[in-house]
Amino acid sequence: MSKQEIELVVQPMTMDNLDAVLGNETAAYSHPWTRGIFLDCLQSGYHCNVLYSQEKIIGHSVLMTVVDEAHLLNITIAPCFQGRGLGRYLLDILINHAKHLNATTMFLEVRESNNVAITLYQRVGFNEVGIRKDYYPLMKGRENAVLMALPLTTGD
Repeated sequence: MSKQEIELVVQPMTMDNLDAVLGNETAAYSHPWTRGIFLDCLQSGYHCNVLYSQEKIIGHSVLMTVVDEAHLLNITIAPCFQGRGLGRYLLDILINHAKHLNATTMFLEVRESNNVAITLYQRVGFNEVGIRKDYYPLMKGRENAVLMALPLTTGD
């Protein structure tokens, strides 16, 4: 089943969505965000979305904007829906939102070992701009983050 074969709806995340969001987050990551982190993002007014398919939350995202910068803090697709272009779909929505807010650059961090995500970000136009040493926790030790940036133009 591809993205074209399922109906997709993106809506603002609410506190009522947190159980489903946490379920997807926990399924997707070894060190998932906590309920408290999502609550803080909602209460701080960050741009938090959920992606629905057939009335089921299958993805979510968190975008923070500061002055003319957008920071992609979280983008997650439920593991059983990965590999269908849904991450790209949600990322494109976030990029357009950042442009609408007149952001000139979007930043993100990604695990150095997450080659699938790095490839996606590079295809969209993100470039590596640095490394954050020992940024992410592992079961044993820490992992570097690749810091990436995407120049945005509001004239598109």
